[in-house]
Amino acid sequence: MAAGMPLSFCGDKAPSAYGINDGVLNNGCFVDALNLVPHVFLLFITFPILFIGWGSQSSKVQIHHNTWLHFPGHNMRWILTFLLLFVHVCEFAEGIVSNTTMTSNHLHLFMPAFMGFIAATTSVVYYHNIETSNFPKLLLVLFIYWVLAFITKFIKLWKFAEFGIRFKYLRFCITALLVMLYGLLMAVEINVIRVRKYVFFTNPQKVKPPEDLQDLGVRFLQPFVNLLSKATYWWMNPLIIGAHKRPIELKKIGKLPIAMRALTNYLRLKDAYEDQRTGEDPDRPPSIWRSMYRAFGRPILLSSTFRYLADLLGFAGPLCIYGIVRNLDDDNNDTSANKNMENYFRVYFMYTTELLENSSVLAVLLFLALVLQRTFLQASYYVTIETGINLRGALLAMIYNKILRLSTSNMSMGEMTLGQINNLVAIETNQLMWFLFLCPNLWAMPVQIVMGVILLYNFLSWSALVGASVIVLLAPVQYLIATKLAETQKSALEHSTDRLKQTTEILKGIKLLKLYAWEDIFCDSVEQTRGKELTSLRTFAFYTSMSIFMNAAIPIAAVLATFGVHHFLTSSIPSPSQAFAALALFHILVTPLFLLSTVVRFAVKALVSVQKLGEFLQSDEIGDDSWRNGDISVPLDVGKKHLGMTKAINRKQPMRYQMDNYEQPSRRAMRPTETEDVAVKVSNGSFTWGNNQLTLSDINIRIPTGQLTMIVGQVGCGKSSLLLAMLGEMQAIDGRVYWSNWSETEDSEEEIRSKNRNSVAYAAQKSWLLNATVEDNITFGSPFNKQRYKAVIDACSLQPDIDLLPFGDQTEIGERGINLSGGQRQRICVARALYQNTNIVFLDDPFSALDIHLSDHLMQEGILKFLQDDKRTVVLVSHKLQYLIHADWIIAMKDGSVLREGTLKDIQTHDTELYDHWKTLMNRQDQELEKDIQQDSQTTLERKTLRRAFYSREPKNQMDDEDEEEEEEEEDDDNFSTTTSRRSKIPWKMCGCYLSSGGFFMVFLMISSKLLKHSVIVAIDYCLALWTSTNQTAENLQNGTAANQAAAFLQNGTAANQTAAFLQNGTAANQTAAFLQNGSINFTDISPQPEQDVYYLHVFFVLCAAGITLCLITSLSVEFLGLSAATNLHHNLLNKIIHAPIRFFDVTPLGQILNRFSADTNIIDQHIPPTLESLTRSTLLCLSAIGVIASITPAFLVALVPLAVAFYFIQKYFRVASKDLQDLDDSTQLPLLCHFSETAEGLTTIRAFRHEARFKQRMLELTDTNNTAYLFLSAANRWLEVRTDYLGAVIVLTVAVASIWSGRPGGGLVGLGLTYALTITNYLNWVVRNLADLEVQMAAVKKVNSFLGTESENYEGSMDASQVPENWPHDGEIKIHDLCVRYDPMLKPVLKHVNAYIKPGQKVGICGRTGSGKSSLSLAFFNMVDIFEGRIVIDGIDICKLPLQTLRSRLSIILQDPVLFSGSIRFNLDPECMCTDDRLWEALEIAQLKNMVKSLPGGLDAVVTEGGENFSVGQRQLFCLARAFVRKSSILIMDEATASIDMATENILQKVVMTAFADRTVVTIAHRVHTILTADLVIVMKRGNILECDTPGTLLEQEDGMFASFVKADM
Repeated sequence: MAAGMPLSFCGDKAPSAYGINDGVLNNGCFVDALNLVPHVFLLFITFPILFIGWGSQSSKVQIHHNTWLHFPGHNMRWILTFLLLFVHVCEFAEGIVSNTTMTSNHLHLFMPAFMGFIAATTSVVYYHNIETSNFPKLLLVLFIYWVLAFITKFIKLWKFAEFGIRFKYLRFCITALLVMLYGLLMAVEINVIRVRKYVFFTNPQKVKPPEDLQDLGVRFLQPFVNLLSKATYWWMNPLIIGAHKRPIELKKIGKLPIAMRALTNYLRLKDAYEDQRTGEDPDRPPSIWRSMYRAFGRPILLSSTFRYLADLLGFAGPLCIYGIVRNLDDDNNDTSANKNMENYFRVYFMYTTELLENSSVLAVLLFLALVLQRTFLQASYYVTIETGINLRGALLAMIYNKILRLSTSNMSMGEMTLGQINNLVAIETNQLMWFLFLCPNLWAMPVQIVMGVILLYNFLSWSALVGASVIVLLAPVQYLIATKLAETQKSALEHSTDRLKQTTEILKGIKLLKLYAWEDIFCDSVEQTRGKELTSLRTFAFYTSMSIFMNAAIPIAAVLATFGVHHFLTSSIPSPSQAFAALALFHILVTPLFLLSTVVRFAVKALVSVQKLGEFLQSDEIGDDSWRNGDISVPLDVGKKHLGMTKAINRKQPMRYQMDNYEQPSRRAMRPTETEDVAVKVSNGSFTWGNNQLTLSDINIRIPTGQLTMIVGQVGCGKSSLLLAMLGEMQAIDGRVYWSNWSETEDSEEEIRSKNRNSVAYAAQKSWLLNATVEDNITFGSPFNKQRYKAVIDACSLQPDIDLLPFGDQTEIGERGINLSGGQRQRICVARALYQNTNIVFLDDPFSALDIHLSDHLMQEGILKFLQDDKRTVVLVSHKLQYLIHADWIIAMKDGSVLREGTLKDIQTHDTELYDHWKTLMNRQDQELEKDIQQDSQTTLERKTLRRAFYSREPKNQMDDEDEEEEEEEEDDDNFSTTTSRRSKIPWKMCGCYLSSGGFFMVFLMISSKLLKHSVIVAIDYCLALWTSTNQTAENLQNGTAANQAAAFLQNGTAANQTAAFLQNGTAANQTAAFLQNGSINFTDISPQPEQDVYYLHVFFVLCAAGITLCLITSLSVEFLGLSAATNLHHNLLNKIIHAPIRFFDVTPLGQILNRFSADTNIIDQHIPPTLESLTRSTLLCLSAIGVIASITPAFLVALVPLAVAFYFIQKYFRVASKDLQDLDDSTQLPLLCHFSETAEGLTTIRAFRHEARFKQRMLELTDTNNTAYLFLSAANRWLEVRTDYLGAVIVLTVAVASIWSGRPGGGLVGLGLTYALTITNYLNWVVRNLADLEVQMAAVKKVNSFLGTESENYEGSMDASQVPENWPHDGEIKIHDLCVRYDPMLKPVLKHVNAYIKPGQKVGICGRTGSGKSSLSLAFFNMVDIFEGRIVIDGIDICKLPLQTLRSRLSIILQDPVLFSGSIRFNLDPECMCTDDRLWEALEIAQLKNMVKSLPGGLDAVVTEGGENFSVGQRQLFCLARAFVRKSSILIMDEATASIDMATENILQKVVMTAFADRTVVTIAHRVHTILTADLVIVMKRGNILECDTPGTLLEQEDGMFASFVKADM
């Protein structure tokens, strides 16, 4: 060995260093050299294997299943390896430090440690590669390495012990630890051999990956990857970086692993829940808390463990700062006091405590502690979030199962409203999930607080407790504010629900409102509700800003109190090291105390939620309905199998015969007891909806098998209830329902099963659609059979409607799809009942929303032909008496009991009175099939509306949702770079738009106060640093620093309370303050010390007070800026939309408009302000911190560049991915919520069909999809936080190292720098998260903004309202001159050059085929459409010149579909409150409603529910007539208003109109020609022109005329 070299292995003192006279092993240097051997061995063997392996592996890397197969002891091995790496680092540090204390270099002190570190790293890389390629034989190499390393280290330890070196020396401890670790790793390796038997055994074990992974659909890999990837979310990289190139779609996030699926968790929770039902106390409801604990307790304990570890590591920060600042001061002490070199192996041995006195070592330790703390914290968050998601899935499944069993009376009697169920699903489950996310805080925080207070006491004795008590005492105030916040939010929510209800009503009835010129009245009522909502939002804003203010101000107050008290007690100030450590601790303390208030609030909410859930799970269920199935209950899947068979056979034979022989067993011989085979029989039935009033009493009926039974009776006599009673939905007080027991037939068991008898096809009166395609709604889960489907569609005449839809029968309909009209919805429901392969079909008034033509077609083709040919039992409820002749059996009902039962013949003979009554009503019963060419049936009208809606979708005005356009642009942009830049741009334009809505003054106030506040806060910290450093002694100098560090710390802990972040903000200003102070130092140095202290105390006090005041101003300004922006945006939106032309509503889907008022407005109201606040605060904090650090240690700026680049890319990738995942989360949540509300609405239908299992399956799928999106979103957040936290740790390390090595500035300033560096770690990820959130939230502003560009109708007109005579139009004379009308400048005209003259008081009928322009003409009178040529003159005034308000308020119209608003009857008839009661009663009398309204509680003030649901359709139509009568205008336009009224009422009406309106002009648009035969003038239209125009008599004489042909067809 070259002894002269400065870096010799054993040191260059004497040749004896290499001597082995005392025995080989007694030479310490030789033992160390021996330790190198295993490391070198491992590196030599593994490198070639790794390189060869990697070469062949490159192709395999894509297979994402390679990481799944974990060898036994996988996690244990990773943990031990990490510990091993850490111990090697310690060993290395110890070697280097020891080496510096000696005169020559001893490489053997640290060289083996360095090699060991490399070898340990290699071992884990090597292991990972072996594991992924599943080749365990190669693990032998590692086994040999562990054995060798263990032996060599053991020799070293044994030698140390022999020479009496014990635990007080650090090197001994390290060696002992290494021996232990190598031993454990050896044990892990032996265990792999034991389990996998890959060597020394004859039959190695075959392993398969877990079943989730054999399924390539699972993309959520967190449970399966190795520990390092788990901790840093490395497996997310491809997803997040890939999001930049193309958006993340549902396909990309795949399925959930089995353990996280809703079904798995539901079973876990259900078992835990049911296990509590004990034999001794069956009635006591099981505790949900206990079942949650049993099912999900373990992961919560794991998470809490991580949390405790993280919290304890958190205290390393203040301690390290304390150490570093103190060491920087003590550096001048003599460090080489004890060199125990000669005793042992001629090298220096360090005491265990000595290492911690080295500042560089402390800096590295601080770095490691930060990294570990953040890793544990994120792991804890992840585990709780995953558990929370699992819990939510389980709860949703539990709720859903309960919904399917809820008793109907519960729903209809309002004990369980849809709203409550939706709340359970949307709110309560989420609150429990959130509680779970936060609950580890409940037990972690007290520990953290206690530890913090103890440490504070150690640093600053009693004065620290004063500061702590300030924080603790203000915590209850925080809690109070938090509860107030919750209350105001609740009231705001109630008001916004009301506002939404009103808005929905307005939008649904917008046509009526415009025609009656009522839009402003309704607009004002919405504004009024909005006003209430804004009042609570204002309170909400105030409390929020208070909460933010407290979070920002408390740390300042605490610091002020502490140092003030300390000064008064000791009349000195603490050393920088103490002051800064204390400051840091304050920051750590502030966080838990603030979070505590939130956590406690969530805990309280969770208690309430659990109580609600418990009540719901205990509520009434539908009775046990074994009778419904006869005696055999058929499992659903069996039924499905057979349906499949049917389908197979059907292909071979023509359908109809097939159905016959397969479906119907031969009719069996009549049993002697019964004259006729009965399908359903009710005996002595009395049924109630559960409110102790009998709805049906004394029911004895039978439904003959395979025949058509009709149930007739007046409105409200219990027809629908009877059907539901038979289906088992009502509570039976008395009597029974017998469904014929099919097993008595002589068919084989198999045959019986295949009929799936227990399913009843049921079409409810209120049509119920799924959110799905038309085809899915009709097939409803049955196999698709083309012929059958076609036959059903024809029977329900749905083809023309389907042709109009944009994607035919693949168009989405339902709540979120296209809005179909009532008739179309109803026909789809009937089609569903027809299509099902069931033996019994219940149709509840299927004709109510259909016109005659369609009804006849449905009756003939659907019911008589399709169903009867199949010999299916049909029960039909209807008002259409003309169909009684087709019925095989008739049940007449009256007032909840059966009036008559029998065939039509029976009734004719036995009850002539009833028969005659019917006969008068069926004035047209003799026609077998009326050839009813009605002019404009309701259906055609509906189709027209539909056509109008799609007709014009091509000219895409700004109405179409902007998002859709964006998607399209993206698809066009194949060019990669443009897409990328578009997707990562921040929507600054929208931010500008938002801020400008808030008003210039507020924006100015916010910006200026923010900047000032951050400046003041930096000034406070700077002042503290200078103050503690001013004392002349070096020690004093150090003290200051400590304080600064503390301050910085204070800033740190804030992530939780974003407010503390506030504290950091003021940095820019601080720098200025600092300059001021510097100036002052010169003269203070001269003055005596105490005065100087007092001077600093005053400055400090003033600054703190200023800081607190500014905190208040900024927090208020941000919140109120947000409030004014929200106010303006909603006001403008509402006015724009309500005054938009009617065309806008034809083209824009209702759901889209409502979304602007609900979701988007809510985001603007409540979410943007806090995000904006948090974003500005954390950004300013980070910037001020960087400024302070750079001014203290300029060297830091060099390191800043690479860090900034890394940060830029992290945020860029994350923002794009996060936005996609958030969209996925939102878009998958909606179908889930809809599925719940849909199920609750269609319960009767689902249960009648017996499709519960299918719906459950669907719910589980939807839940899993949403949970996948949510899991990925939270994993992406963890991905970001881990990365920004590591960046922050690197920043802390660079700052510490720079300040230690750069010839140290004052101790106080080092403290300041470090404290600020620590704050950055907390705020970096907030900057990115808030940026991403703001980006998503700005989309709401964008959407609202896109509607603000809508054109309004021209309300002004060229005449002034005052010029119009008061009583205009007094005569009702109408001249139509050369009129041309179109719906939109883009479209063809619908009326071309129409001329007509109507004399005052004439009764005019207009008829014509569909699309001839009749309705357009009626709209033209109101100037609702674009009149681009010609004019309409009413009583000498051209209507186009009139202000719209005047014109529309002077005419009246009755529309075809009745629209009622929620409120009172009086409000519906006369919202302007202009009329007397007498006038209203008179109108009601004319409309035949007087008696009914009198009987209601409250008379005219009786309640009308939303949409008038509490009245039948016929009654609603009558109310609309009354509404027209109330307005005494001399012109009345009736757009065939009698479509949904039974004949008796219709006849009365016809007479009334003739008498009550004798002296007024009435224009009737006729659907049935016979209604206008008595008119004075008939106009026949065709394709937008007038074809014939004369008196009915004259027109009838023209044999070949159009009118004559209509009438012939109609007679």
